[in-house]
Amino acid sequence: MIKSRPRVLIVSLLLTFPIYQASISPIKTNAEFKSNIHINRTVVVYHKQLPLKESVLLNVPAIQQFPELPRGCEVTSLAMLLNYAGVTVDKLTLADEVPKVSYLSDGFYGNPHHGFVGNMYTYNEPGLAVYHEVIEDLANQYLPNQIDNMTGEQFSAVQKKLNEGKPVWVIVGSRYTFLPEEHWETWNTSDGDINITFKTHSVLVTGYDENNIYFNDPFYRDQNRSANFENFVASWAQFGSQAIAIK
Repeated sequence: MIKSRPRVLIVSLLLTFPIYQASISPIKTNAEFKSNIHINRTVVVYHKQLPLKESVLLNVPAIQQFPELPRGCEVTSLAMLLNYAGVTVDKLTLADEVPKVSYLSDGFYGNPHHGFVGNMYTYNEPGLAVYHEVIEDLANQYLPNQIDNMTGEQFSAVQKKLNEGKPVWVIVGSRYTFLPEEHWETWNTSDGDINITFKTHSVLVTGYDENNIYFNDPFYRDQNRSANFENFVASWAQFGSQAIAIK
């Protein structure tokens, strides 16, 4: 019995050591293993969007730009948009208030991103158009912080506004279809070269269906004129997908 005690002691120590080692060593939990693997996590929240209606057609009173504003399609379309939103303002007031730039000065052509280029009141003097930045600023004077400039977005953004009951101001080709290269030219402005065409137009989009886009065209007295859906969208995109609506 005396001879066997050292062996018992050694065995006891060998059994005790792993328990002691475990007590002084941190235990990695399953959670810690996972955290080491998934260091960077991104939480994505998906907002469910209602599907677009198959067709929409808004009843927006039409305003004709003639005879006072032969080149005033942009401000006339804006007048329709603002009137529909409950703002009492006419096309002539907007024509007076919209910033303007010279058609040609010191060898540089005017830039429609800065103001209406040339003369919008007569065909006897040169003129061109005005683009979305200027129209947005003018609209904000009447509805501060209520204007949504969707320029550069997909046409589905325009459709979404129509689904909300809001017409959309746009720039599009006067033929409502893609314009071939021969209708475009390069202008040297003080900000650099830009491509322009004299076949530019502005209308207020009022609806759509599977085949057509509907709009109030300031050239005419009647509401909801139509053009082929694909052709209209192609023309709109060619002009930089310019679009303005109420938020």
